[in-house]
Amino acid sequence: MPTRASVKRFARRQAMRAAYRTDLRRPLDPDLAVYGAYWNRGVACNPAAIHAKARELAPHVRGVWVVSSRHRDRMPAGVPYVIEGSRPYWRAMATAAYLVNNSSFPGGFTKRPGQRYLQTHHGTPLKTMGLDQRAYPALARKTDFARILAHVGQWDFSLSANPHSTEVWDRVYPGAYERLDLGYPRNDLYATATAGDVAKVRAGLGIAEGQTALLYAPTHRDYRDGFVPDLDPARLARELGPDYVLLVRAHYFYGRTAEVGGAEARHGADAGAGRVVDVTGHPRVEELCLAADALIADYSSLIFDYACLDRPIVVHAPDWAAYRAARGTYFDLLSGRPGDTPGAVTTTPGGLADVFRTGEWRSPEAAVLRTAFRERFCPYDDGRAAERVVRRFFAPSL
Repeated sequence: MPTRASVKRFARRQAMRAAYRTDLRRPLDPDLAVYGAYWNRGVACNPAAIHAKARELAPHVRGVWVVSSRHRDRMPAGVPYVIEGSRPYWRAMATAAYLVNNSSFPGGFTKRPGQRYLQTHHGTPLKTMGLDQRAYPALARKTDFARILAHVGQWDFSLSANPHSTEVWDRVYPGAYERLDLGYPRNDLYATATAGDVAKVRAGLGIAEGQTALLYAPTHRDYRDGFVPDLDPARLARELGPDYVLLVRAHYFYGRTAEVGGAEARHGADAGAGRVVDVTGHPRVEELCLAADALIADYSSLIFDYACLDRPIVVHAPDWAAYRAARGTYFDLLSGRPGDTPGAVTTTPGGLADVFRTGEWRSPEAAVLRTAFRERFCPYDDGRAAERVVRRFFAPSL
């Protein structure tokens, strides 16, 4: 028997849907844009950079963000937002002329004629995506491919960071949208940040002058539950000594903390742990990249963004075989081939520490690999991607 609470929720949803159908008959607001990122987690990624540039180049366009109620505390002061599923949310989705997202909008909205939807995506694909996941049974069982295709059918524009991404998006998300080979706006910061900007971010993170900061931000594994890093950050910090500090960021699927390092570790008995900083809760991963002297990478798309900085990248991949078998990848990150591998490669904790102790992480050989990788995956990253996107997408308003 339904509970009183469930009956109330059902009645509320029905009322919202009825009001939404009424709003769909309202005229579109030519000066309203709705933004979303990472399934309603707040202001972030390409949509955030586009929003900021649109406020500069098209100030008459009002930007409103969609955020879930559990993440509303992440919204910066002064940024308009609506809570997903609320009456203001449905009104905005029904009447906005512009829709921008790096994932998808919640609730199954009806895209109207005249609305322009920009899908920015949120990374360069190393792992299989979209329809390519059909070849992996464990993924396919959990994926609604018809829903994916229906979502793709709403897109008017699909943004690419590089030719590799365009090739993949065309195959795995087939549709009639326009391809925008314009670069990722979120990466503009890497070309425009000054030495003062970098120093400010490092100071805010507590990185001492002269310390080498290593960013470790592993991606989600479909075959694991929870955040289980493939290295012990405190042990690595202890082995490398006081000249190094590790910035550890858990994937957003796992919440707001990596449960390693952080304020408690700074005052603990373990000297290695004292040089581990949990930066999972930091609002902008781009700033963490600016702060880091090198990236310890696995299979996260952050590897492609960080390459824009032309700083050392070390691939630490002890579970590469398992990851490829479970998820599938588009190229062999560990091959050592120019264009596929961005730097030194390790598969054991001892090997990772040795890469830094011996200087291999910033050797001439590693630099050659990094250059080829950057040329393949960062061809549009000149600091003006956001401007190009805004001028193309908001063209009717400019």
